Amino acid sequence: MLPFMKLELLSEFIIQQQVTSLPGWQVEGRELVKEVRFSTYLAGIEFVQRVAVLAEAMNHHPDLLVGWRKVTVRLTTHSAGGLTRLDFELASQITLVEAAAPQIA
Repeated sequence: MLPFMKLELLSEFIIQQQVTSLPGWQVEGRELVKEVRFSTYLAGIEFVQRVAVLAEAMNHHPDLLVGWRKVTVRLTTHSAGGLTRLDFELASQITLVEAAAPQIA
């Protein structure tokens, strides 16, 4: 994303359409949220590291809450005041990282 580009908020209809294609993700207010569980604490930390690399490459940084064998991911576009296409793009990438991570069944 170029720094001078203004991202547009997505309509409620588009948000609901998009979230259905992201397993386990939910809309909470103006955020896209997912809790991911892992078999070990360190697996969660490894997941966070991988997400951080993606976020830095996209210049779009989620809030990550690390707990015991779980990580909560919260996405929103602060500069736009809600959800934009960028949030769903990063959520899709995070979903791919999650699929490769060791988790609790």
